[in-house]
Amino acid sequence: MKTKYLSSILSLVLLFLSLTIGCAAPAPSSTPVAETQPIVTRVIDGDTIEVDIAGALYKVRYIGIDAPELDDKQPEFCALAQEATRYNRELVEGKTVRLEKDISGTDNFGRLLRYVYVDDTLVNAELVKQGLAWAKLYEPDTKHQDYLEELEMEAKQAGRGLWAIKG
Repeated sequence: MKTKYLSSILSLVLLFLSLTIGCAAPAPSSTPVAETQPIVTRVIDGDTIEVDIAGALYKVRYIGIDAPELDDKQPEFCALAQEATRYNRELVEGKTVRLEKDISGTDNFGRLLRYVYVDDTLVNAELVKQGLAWAKLYEPDTKHQDYLEELEMEAKQAGRGLWAIKG
C-alpha cells in the first residue's frame, strides 16, 4: 500500500514538474544567451556594427582593432575612415556572421565585444591586413592579438592604407 501511494505521489510530482518547466520564462539578460545566426543589419563605422540576434538589435565593437574615426579632423584619416566603413560594409552588411567572445562581454558603452567572422574570414583581421585599422590591445581581450599585430606589420611593410600616409 505504501509503495503504491509513494508511486502515485511521485507520478504527480513528475507531471507537475514537466508542466511547469515547459512554461518557465527565460531569465532576462543584457547580452544574448545564444549568439546563433546573428545578421548584420547596419555598419556603423570601420570597427562597429549592429546585428540582429533573434529579433533583438545589438551593437558589436570589434575586439583588438581600432579604425580611424569618421569625424577625424585630418583629411587623410577621415578618408581612410570612410574607406574602412565602406570595406566593412562590403564584408559584413546583410550577412550572417559568427561572433566570438574573448574575456569581456561588453564595453563601457554597452556594445558587445567580439571577433566577427563571415564564413572563415576574421573580419577584424581583414581590416588590419588591408591597412584600414590598427591592431590595438584592449586587455583582457587578447586571444588573437599576436595575429592582428603580425598583420599590421605586413600592412605597414607593404605601405597599405594607414601606412601609406606620410608624416
